[in-house]
Amino acid sequence: MKFARTTLIALCVLLTACGHKEAVVEIAAPPAVPPAQAGEIVIPAGSPKLKQIHVETVKTESVPIDEVVAPGKIEVNPNRVAHVSLPVAGRITSVLEKLGDFVQQGAPLLTIESAEVDAAMSAYLQSEAGVNQAKATLLKVQADLDRARDLFEHNAIAQKEVLNGENNVLQGKATLEQAEAVKKQAGRRLEIFGLQPGQFGQKLVVRAPISGKVLEMNAVPGEFRNDTNAPVMTIADLSTVWVASDVPESSIRLIHVNERLEINLAAYPDETFIGRVTRIADVVDSQTRTVKVRAEMDNSRGRLRPEMFGRIRHVEAMAPRPVVPAGTVIQGDGQNVVYVEKSPGIFVQRAVTVGPRVKNGVAILDGLRAGDRVVVDGVMLLKGI
Repeated sequence: MKFARTTLIALCVLLTACGHKEAVVEIAAPPAVPPAQAGEIVIPAGSPKLKQIHVETVKTESVPIDEVVAPGKIEVNPNRVAHVSLPVAGRITSVLEKLGDFVQQGAPLLTIESAEVDAAMSAYLQSEAGVNQAKATLLKVQADLDRARDLFEHNAIAQKEVLNGENNVLQGKATLEQAEAVKKQAGRRLEIFGLQPGQFGQKLVVRAPISGKVLEMNAVPGEFRNDTNAPVMTIADLSTVWVASDVPESSIRLIHVNERLEINLAAYPDETFIGRVTRIADVVDSQTRTVKVRAEMDNSRGRLRPEMFGRIRHVEAMAPRPVVPAGTVIQGDGQNVVYVEKSPGIFVQRAVTVGPRVKNGVAILDGLRAGDRVVVDGVMLLKGI
């Protein structure tokens, strides 16, 4: 400003000395930039930097103020798993399903030949013969009793013979009841095996106890199995799965049964799944100081697979907080800072306390309020000034 006025005076003196009488036009100087206050960054209105700096007004959103985040893993729902074993020792003649197949409840899985099947059939036939024999015996002693009563009425025999006959009838009825009970037991065994009475050489069919997918297969045709406790097949209903997580001991007070959990999986990074807490362990792991939490998730689409890794997120409470884009906050002197626009071209650095990340950016717990105008693009241009 001072330089411009000096030049103008010198020009007027020179023109006067040369005898020129033309009017002198004074050229106005550019407006002065107001002096910066302490902590302020001032950028002139015509500066190219100012065009690269974008400012937005801070808005508030509902954000979690008390949350739990922990790693998680997808598991099979243990309430919907069946380990199929052979009901009797025998030779596997055929395997009707393959690993990974979906089977309906009651569908045949494999067939076996077993001597126990023939033994069960023999026991049934013997019990049936026992019933027939008991019935015949009862008919005979009943007829004897009727004849003894008739003779006693005609004083042909003593009353003792009648009493003996009545006792024989009672014994006959007891024997028949016992024989019928043995037959029922033998028939029930055939029913459990799924066999038809009276036919020897039948193959025992092992059927699916639940609907689901075959996750494990330990049976091959021609194999003879003596161990009836070892499973030959594992079937799991994966329409629902569990997510298991080890929650820190200090945070377990925030989680309760039936509460909602958000689950993010590494396999689907852009999606959020929902689950409900079904079980919280009764003990704390002494090594990790964590508590096992399990939540049930819907898997009707079949996208969730056991052993998938991810994380769970439990939100205890929500509250309105200022939210800014993630690029707005930078590190400065060991703290998080943003740049606030006081007026056009004038900015000030402000320390903030950063909260959890949300869909539209990051929440600010302290240092900003709704209505503040912050730099959202071109922050690094201000940091270097």
